[in-house]
Amino acid sequence: MATYSSSLATLFPLLVLAFVVSSQCAPEEVHDITGKNLISGVDYYILPAAGARGGGLTLGPRRPSPYSYCPLDVIQEEFEDRNGAAVTFLPVNPKKQTIRVSTDLNIKSDTGTTCDETTVWKLDFFDKESRQYFVTTGGSEGNPGPVTLSNWFKIEKFDYDYKLSYCPSVCKFCKVICKDIGIYLDDNGVRRLALSKTPFKIMFKKA
Repeated sequence: MATYSSSLATLFPLLVLAFVVSSQCAPEEVHDITGKNLISGVDYYILPAAGARGGGLTLGPRRPSPYSYCPLDVIQEEFEDRNGAAVTFLPVNPKKQTIRVSTDLNIKSDTGTTCDETTVWKLDFFDKESRQYFVTTGGSEGNPGPVTLSNWFKIEKFDYDYKLSYCPSVCKFCKVICKDIGIYLDDNGVRRLALSKTPFKIMFKKA
């Protein structure tokens, strides 16, 4: 009995230490504008942070192309009073409910379209004319790895708000681009999401 008590007394501090270390290693939770945690599968609007111009994010016609109207690109609403289209965040680990910073996730716009492609965001191929990588749709959910590399984004802390980035870590041996997501103003005045040196500062509002 004395031996069992002694072993338990030795083990308990180790369990406490393991819990503390695990808590410290977990990335910070992402919060909406009310201070509540972002939850997987719940609809949210992605809005510009206070003081930034334009409205929320939505889907719009593909960049001027002789080939197709689809798939739709991710764009920003022109007017500040528009929330855009709600999205859901789907973390790389589907068992996790809370969305955390610096972790891979899929972003899916919850809106109907006439296009055959999904509304899951992905990074498009390099556009030679504009010399930009744009955020478009037609991605797939889950299945992390080299085949789905373009479908994974991250939410990062940015001052008191947040930003989106593309730097997938779902493939350990893949060479990837790591860059912030910003706004590219095209020749028609459409504000399109693209890789950028200037991040688009955002906040989240439950739909």
